[in-house]
Amino acid sequence: MSSNDDQLTHFNEQGRARMVDVSEKAVTARVAVAEGSVTMAPETLRRIRDRSIAKGDVLAVAQIAGIQAAKKTSDWIPMCHPLPLTGVNIQFADNGDNKLTITAEVKTTGKTGVEMEALTAVSAAALTVYDMCKALQKDMVIGPIQLLSKSGGKSGDYALAAE
Repeated sequence: MSSNDDQLTHFNEQGRARMVDVSEKAVTARVAVAEGSVTMAPETLRRIRDRSIAKGDVLAVAQIAGIQAAKKTSDWIPMCHPLPLTGVNIQFADNGDNKLTITAEVKTTGKTGVEMEALTAVSAAALTVYDMCKALQKDMVIGPIQLLSKSGGKSGDYALAAE
């Protein structure tokens, strides 16, 4: 690590955990997009699409879970700042590859980014899909979950490199 920007910031002078002080940072519009997937049997995915899972509409419940999780990220992740989110959008895609892809876009205007909120939203939505479908299939696979992009703030924009 060569620059001060690359140094670990969540430790105090005694080497103990701390929440980073963002008091002096500028307020900017911030957006983060994360994505993850749940791989499952074709029959499980068909039943999700047909809304024939016994526990109810899987995607509707997973969408609410993702939004709620984004709003509560600072309760889950110890060093995250509580943020006033200005938008959370969860989308689902089924591209015929036995994967349900979950994308979360989270927005705020503030002093720190919303990457963790987007990642948490995707994670909670994926876990909800698993929970609602586990009676039908226990060997579903969650992941990978990754940050696709972020904008705003001192560190600038980021976009996951294309494969």
